Formats: sequence, C-alpha cells, structure tokens
Amino acid sequence: MVRIAALVMAGVVGLWSAAEQARAEDAKPPSTDGAPFKGKTVAFVPVALGFDLTDGWNAMVSRRLEPLGVKFIVRDPNWSTDAGAQAITSLITEKVDLLIVHNPDIQSYARLLKRAQEAGIYVIQVNMQSSTHTDAYIGDNYVELGEADANLMVKKCAPDNGGSGKIAIIQGALTAAANIDRMKGIANVLSKHQEIKVVANQAADWDASKARAIADTVLKQNPDLCGIIGFWDGMDVGTGAAIREAKMQGKVTLVTAGGGESFACDNVSNGTFTAYHSADVRQQSDDIVRITKELLSGKEKPGTNKRVLYTPLKSIDKATLQPDSCWRLSDYKSN
Repeated sequence: MVRIAALVMAGVVGLWSAAEQARAEDAKPPSTDGAPFKGKTVAFVPVALGFDLTDGWNAMVSRRLEPLGVKFIVRDPNWSTDAGAQAITSLITEKVDLLIVHNPDIQSYARLLKRAQEAGIYVIQVNMQSSTHTDAYIGDNYVELGEADANLMVKKCAPDNGGSGKIAIIQGALTAAANIDRMKGIANVLSKHQEIKVVANQAADWDASKARAIADTVLKQNPDLCGIIGFWDGMDVGTGAAIREAKMQGKVTLVTAGGGESFACDNVSNGTFTAYHSADVRQQSDDIVRITKELLSGKEKPGTNKRVLYTPLKSIDKATLQPDSCWRLSDYKSN
C-alpha cells in the first residue's frame, strides 16, 4: 500500500510539474524567432483602406508578422477595381511570397488570383471570395449570416409575434460574393415564412448616403414597416439615421453586420442598431496570421489545398453587449 501511494504521489507530482511548466511557457512573451519567415514578402490588397475591416486586418496582421522578419506591404486601390487589378498584376511581377486579397466581387480578380498561384505565390482571400478558390478563404459564412438576419426578422416582425410582417432589405453590391450568399441565406428562411413580406429590396453599393436615401423612401411609403436588414455597419449608419429622422427608432428593427469595431457597439448601445452580427476582425486576423505562417514555413505548392475558415458569428444587442464585445483600432495602432 505504501508503494502504491508513493507511485500515485510521484504521478501527481509529475503531472503538476508538467502543468506548471506548460503555464510557464504560456506566460513567456511570444517568440519572435522568424527563421522560416525572414526575407519573405506578404502583400495586402484590400478594396480600400479607411474603414474598420481593412484597417483592422492591416494593423493586426502586420504587427504580428513584421517582428518575424516579414516585409508586409499594402497596395490600396481606394475602391477602384481597375487599380486593384493593376496592384495584383504588379505584385505578381514582383514575385511576392503571399497575397492577402479582399475581393470587390466574384469575377474582377479571379483570373489574376489563379495566375498568382501559377506563378508560385500563395493567395489568401479574406471576407469576400472570388470565383477562383485559392489556398485559403478566411471570413464570414454569409449564408449563415443571411439566415440569422431573416430569423431575427421572423422573431421581431411576424404578425403572430405582434409585428406588421413588413420588412425591407438594403443590400451592398449585387455582384459581391458576400451579397449573393447572404441573399441565399435570407431566402432559405423567408421561403418558409410567407407571413413576412419584403416590401423593398434595393442595393446601396456599401454607401451610407445611398442607404439613407433608400431607407427614407421606404419608411415614407410604409409607415407600418417593422424591420430593415442592412448588409454592412458602415453603410447602415445611414439607414439608422433615416429611421431616427422619421422618429421610428425603437419601432423599426435594424439588423446589420460587420467586423466588430467599437463604433458598432456604440451604435447598439445608443439604439441605432437593434442587433449586430459580428465576424470579429480579431479572430479573422489571428486566422490570417496562422495560415500565413503555415504556408510560408511549409513546402506546399500554391494551389495544392483549398482551406476554408469561417469566422464564428457573434450576435450582439443591448442585452448581450459586453465591454469586450468590440475592439478599438487605436489599441492596435499604438502598440
């Protein structure tokens, strides 16, 4: 019995020591050993800089890769598809090691991304895919997002739940994969709920002033409107402004989505957004960095595998709002 007790104690001590060692390792600052990454070049081509998603990816990814010796460069097309195509073409010629691309639509960059892989360049697409599948897609599952939008409208606006049944949809850009897949998700749900009537369905091209004008018209034509599905928080500040101006805040449900920067939570708090679906840029940036390191440190030929990493969807409203529900860009730019 003494021997058995001694062996058990020895095992416990061994386990405790291993656990303590693991905790000690976790407590150390992240390693900056960039041996596999030194001299590598990673290029980021967003649709544009200057808003939460792209500025967030830029700040969070660069601050993780640059200490490893990676040269991180950004080519900003500033909403010009032609400029974006020229940037990607130039980066292929420059033989960068990896491209991170935020597509404006499903076709504009499709051939260029295929060409980049054929030239030996890894390609990660973030948040909006093209018709060409590359080494990785990291971002929203937009079908799931559309289903979440529509389910909320059923809950809030169905006549059985006290609503008028009337809703409007303000889309982004009709040719964007994010837009196409989100409409599929909305249709999946509304096809089963004939009590919900879509009285308006228009595209605002991600523009807040266009969204405001559309919402203003729809609200005047439908004073009993119950809800609006908006497709992006940066656009839907305009939608929210129209609702507020019509003195219908609190009466019209507005659901939108985005990357979870602090202004989104501020708009949930002040009632501009009734509900917000966040595909957290912090999580997406972690995934971008992880896959980038995996690709650059391995021997996999570009285009060999096609990874899909959907960002977990997080729904936020006044009841679920927490101090860490959103992030601030200044926190990542300052340090």
